[in-house]
Amino acid sequence: MTKTSAHSLFSLKVNGRNVVVEADPKTPLLYILRNDLELNGPKYGCGLGECGACCILIDGRAVRSCTVPIAAVARRAITTLEGLGDEEHLHPVQQAFIEESGAQCGYCLNGMIISSVALLGRNPDPEEADIREALRHNLCRCGTHIEILAAVRKAVLLSKAASSASALCAIPETQA
Repeated sequence: MTKTSAHSLFSLKVNGRNVVVEADPKTPLLYILRNDLELNGPKYGCGLGECGACCILIDGRAVRSCTVPIAAVARRAITTLEGLGDEEHLHPVQQAFIEESGAQCGYCLNGMIISSVALLGRNPDPEEADIREALRHNLCRCGTHIEILAAVRKAVLLSKAASSASALCAIPETQA
């Protein structure tokens, strides 16, 4: 006799969209994102939360989705690589990784970008040591570490420029 696990419905907010999925409560969020929602930014790397390829943002914090059961994230804000920007309006971190050639094979790219976005969300002007600390658990086998660090430093500048531009646009004109 085989034991079947009970499936439940889960309401998720993924990339600003409300979705409902049916799954075993213990199902890793990574499987739901990739298989059910067809979001391929997070990658399966090790399945143990060691490599960072599966990183996503949950409430703005970088989390390894391969170790998070779906039952733990209901009604929380989940952002994947696909939710950071679009083809016309890239997130500053995405733009910086392109400009600095911060990828070779691209497998670690998702985790590197997500971890960088989380870092800049909590520290908009990180020191080199802060960047290295934020990325130290993301593995890159191709050896593009120098380009990745340059991309994060560039993202800091692009983020500041975007913030300045937004602030200028928000300043109301004075009436004469």
